[in-house]
Amino acid sequence: MTCVILDDEPLALDLLADYCAQVPGLELVGQFDDALAALAFLQDNPVDVVFLDIHMPRLTGVQLAQLLPQPGPRIVFTTAYDQYAVRSYELSAADYLLKPIAFERFVQAVQRVRQQLTSTAPAATPPAPAVPEVAPAATAPDDAMFVKNEHRLQRVAFDDLLYIEGMKEYLMLYTTTGKVLTLQSFRRLEEVLPPERFARIHKSFLVALSRIEHVERGKVQVAGRLLPIGDTYRESFNALIKAYNQL
Repeated sequence: MTCVILDDEPLALDLLADYCAQVPGLELVGQFDDALAALAFLQDNPVDVVFLDIHMPRLTGVQLAQLLPQPGPRIVFTTAYDQYAVRSYELSAADYLLKPIAFERFVQAVQRVRQQLTSTAPAATPPAPAVPEVAPAATAPDDAMFVKNEHRLQRVAFDDLLYIEGMKEYLMLYTTTGKVLTLQSFRRLEEVLPPERFARIHKSFLVALSRIEHVERGKVQVAGRLLPIGDTYRESFNALIKAYNQL
């Protein structure tokens, strides 16, 4: 059984590579710390399973999973965050491993993938997703978040978000009902926002994909405002747009 591992943390890559080497019959054919490099490899080199970190720069693991050729490899998500568990169900992930990952739990995931690959069930029947290692409270996707605004916590619905602009240590959230200024980092916000609905396009801008009016000459228009696409994010953003059948 062939596999690829993808994680932007060198220690996590080394750990998973070591785990792979200890499991008989599991062949590691590639390891990547960049999602786009992994995507290019997987488009030309089919494998049986991908151990995929979720929270990565430029392109998240969830977004990459959506871009993989179909029928694609089995996906085993590896992450330190449990809020993506429901999304993993929707993507029919084979398993969902929470960091720090114990070797015994890794072996269980490998065995689950083997069982799916050797199953005699009809091809049209999708494999039953694994039960994720999450707290019982994580039973449904959130539709909003709470951000600090002055001396209160303000609820911001994801459906209302247009785009977000970075202002040094602050973020300005532009919504359908107005603006919200919060002392927050992009990294923390990206951990909360659904990755299939929002995309970072610049070091200073993050947009709601459903709110993009048009794309032109390295810029996107949202709510009548043209926002730049940074060179670092251009390739991953173009890949997302293609996945949404907008090119």
